[in-house]
Amino acid sequence: MLSESEIKELKTSALRVRRNIVKMVNAAKSGHPGGSLSGADILTVLYKKCLNIPPEWDKSADFDKRDRFILSKGHASPLLYAVLAEHGMIDEEDLMSFRKFSSRLQGHPAKGYLEGVETSTGSLGQGLSIGCGIAMGLKLDKNSAQVVVFMGDGELQEGSCWEAFMQGAHRNLDNLIAIIDRNRLQIDGDTEKVMGLDNLAEKIKAFNWEVLEIDGHDYNQIYESFEKAKKCTKPCAIIANTIKGKGVSFMENQAGWHGKAPNDEELAIALKDLSTEE
Repeated sequence: MLSESEIKELKTSALRVRRNIVKMVNAAKSGHPGGSLSGADILTVLYKKCLNIPPEWDKSADFDKRDRFILSKGHASPLLYAVLAEHGMIDEEDLMSFRKFSSRLQGHPAKGYLEGVETSTGSLGQGLSIGCGIAMGLKLDKNSAQVVVFMGDGELQEGSCWEAFMQGAHRNLDNLIAIIDRNRLQIDGDTEKVMGLDNLAEKIKAFNWEVLEIDGHDYNQIYESFEKAKKCTKPCAIIANTIKGKGVSFMENQAGWHGKAPNDEELAIALKDLSTEE
């Protein structure tokens, strides 16, 4: 269990992440704030408390032993970039170059442009398949690193995800963890109206995965579920129930903010909402 001081530190960090997300998308006049904000608590805990990812990246002597993180929902790149800045891998001032011409901070993460990006993502439904391949390779190399794939719930409507669930169990990839941002909204609206996913936990269990279900904004639950997932003897999925647009009053639970940039007036309101810890 995390201490009170650790939780306070995580809340402060996640608040900066959320502020940077809305500022980046505003500066670019495009991007995806809703699903970036919903995952801020999860990635903050992962990078600060759970994942072994060296801030110096490939200059680290233990680079090959790093955990592999894949942002399958690549449109949430503002979240990843803001967290990488917290992790010391990006200068905070560089975040405002997001989606600008010649910037390393592309609209979707691009491998080779930026430290901390394991693979190019953005075409939904591919991240878990890539994770399976990396996890298989690590096992062949007898490398104990973990592979963590952060997925959106809407992308689970892609059939390739379920092929990957089947492959992960068949290959007994106990070094593979899928974290699903279950905010129940996608660009077309409510996931259950677009193509229903419930009962999601039972569906994934049927593919012979371990499944944990948590509040994706509870720091202790995020931390403890990940620590438990690392000890599983089969691949593990963590279903994290979240609020799309979390922290910004007019964005919360609004599908319209899936891929829309706040204007300057809306940014001012968002930053006021994010001016103090909850």
